[in-house]
Formats: sequence, C-alpha cells, structure tokens
Amino acid sequence: MPLEATIIIVDNSEYMRNGDYQPSRLRAQADAVTTLFQTKIDSNPENTVGFMTMAGKGVDVLVTNSKDIGAVLNAIRTTEDKLGGSIDLPNAIEKALLALKHRSNPNLRQRIVVFVASPLEGQAADDKFMTRLAKRVKKNNVAIDFVAFGDAIEEGERNVLSTFVQQVSSSDNSHYLSIPPGPHLLSDIILNSPILAEDRGIPEAAMGDAGGSGGGGGGFEFGVDPSLDPELAMALRMSMEEEQARQAAAAQVTAGSSSSSAPSAPPAAAATVSTTSTPAAQPAAPAAAQEDEDDEDAMLQQALALSQQQDVEMGDGDEEEGEEDAIKRAIEMSMKEDQQKK
Repeated sequence: MPLEATIIIVDNSEYMRNGDYQPSRLRAQADAVTTLFQTKIDSNPENTVGFMTMAGKGVDVLVTNSKDIGAVLNAIRTTEDKLGGSIDLPNAIEKALLALKHRSNPNLRQRIVVFVASPLEGQAADDKFMTRLAKRVKKNNVAIDFVAFGDAIEEGERNVLSTFVQQVSSSDNSHYLSIPPGPHLLSDIILNSPILAEDRGIPEAAMGDAGGSGGGGGGFEFGVDPSLDPELAMALRMSMEEEQARQAAAAQVTAGSSSSSAPSAPPAAAATVSTTSTPAAQPAAPAAAQEDEDDEDAMLQQALALSQQQDVEMGDGDEEEGEEDAIKRAIEMSMKEDQQKK
C-alpha cells in the first residue's frame, strides 16, 4: 500500500450548481472526496490528506495533512457556502505544492488530486504556461490526478489537462479521468479507477480503461467490482447468461421455421414451371383435337362402308331370290305346256 500525503483540490465555482450529475455536481463531488479520503486513510494509517478550494474569493486551504474524516466533512460543508466565481487552477496547484512541501512526514510521497468541472480560462488554458507548471510539478516529484467532469471535459484535439498529466507522469503515477454525465455516481467511478487502484491493492491493468475515458463501468464487467459486491456481480452475470440463452432459443426457433418453410419452395417452383409451361402445352391441344376428329371421321367412314356393304349383300340376295322364282316359273310353264300337248 502506498505511503502518501495527498492534497485534494475541489471546484467550488458557479458551475457546481448544475444538476447534470446525481444528485448535483456539488454533492457528487462531496461524495467523491469522502470516498477518496477514506480510501487513502484505510490503505495506510500513516497517510495524510489535505483539502482546499480554488474558486470563490480565491484559493483557500481548509485542511492540511489530516487523518480526521470529521475535519474534511466540515470543510466540505464550508465549501457549500462558498460557491461562486471562477477557478484559478494554476494558483491552486502552486499552493498545493507548497502545502505538500511542509508535510509532517517527509518520507510520504506527494500527490495532488484535482476536481475540475469548470471550463479552463486564462492561464489554465495557456498551453505554454501549463507546460512550465507541469515541469515544476515533476521536478518536485509530485504526482497529479485530474478528475474532469461537467464543463471541464475537453473535446477535440486540444486537451490541456490530459497533456499536463502526460508531462508530469513518471512510471504512470499520474492519471487523467474524464467522467461524462450519466446515471453513475462520481464516487463509484473514482473508486473503480486507476486513481485508487494502488490504494486498494489492485493492479492498474485490472481497472481497464477507466483512467482514460471515465466510463460508467470502471473497466469491470457489468460496471460492478466483483471484489466489492460479489452477489450483485453474480446476479448480473446470471441475468446476462439467461438473456443469451433466450436469444439463442429464439434464434433456433426462427431457424427451424425458416428451414421448415424451405421445402415448400419447390412445389411453388413446380407450380411456376407448370404455369410457365402452359402456353407451350396450348398449341398441342388443337393437334390432339384434330387427331380425335380424324379418328371420328375414320370411324364414320368405316360405319358407312359397313352399312353400304350390308346393303349390297342384301341387294344381291334379292336378285338371287328373283332368279330362282323365275326358274321355278319357267319350269312350271314348261311342264304345263307338255301336259297340254299330251
């Protein structure tokens, strides 16, 4: 656990009245300071923490090198009555350096933690001035952490605070934490960030990228540190697994319905083929009809031929019968003539 003397600088400007953080910027900052103080003192009984403001009527040191949480809570309440003005970041850092120089135990490492929720103005927005100040901080072997939230969150290529941290940092002992508005608590994000990783005995690599983006999850799965609340982490994990199983089952049902509907496609295709082939079959229909008509004509002709043949045969019979009668009559007549001659 680190052996450190820490000075906490808070923002008490007019911008702290905004309510974009829960419950408000000022109260969220107060809770974060309390968490930071308690974690520092719990990590090592020799650690000390100071408290100062950088707005209102000017930079004001309210607590120096203390281990008493009551003194810090009283200073926080005093800060609520001193809201106003704008921050003087460079002057606050210089006074913090002076306060750390006169720490009670010279063996304590030095650290400054700055809460900023106001836009940077004046010398704080001057890159060259801040670069010179960063060199002074590093020369005095002081680590610095910036907690940027609210209007202090810088966008685009220009990022004064992040550049300041990079210039001061030695063996990654300084951090820049940017926390956007959201349902999360400022204190929870800081507790799960690299700022307090060493104090909690957690490797910074296990804290994820919380130090860079200040995301609500703090680098932990589901945004919860399993070492702090294992039951909640387990419940969230089980809920996620159940949701994944439900989605997988739904995907299987969808795949099954699509596969069952796939075989019905060939009949549709066959129907399409038969439909498309109908025009080709239509020309064959008259040919079949013509063949039927030819067959009927042939049958009629055969029937007529048969009927005519019967008529011919019947006519020949009549003629044969007439000749026999004539012969009979001729014989009878000849017999009658012979009798008369006698």
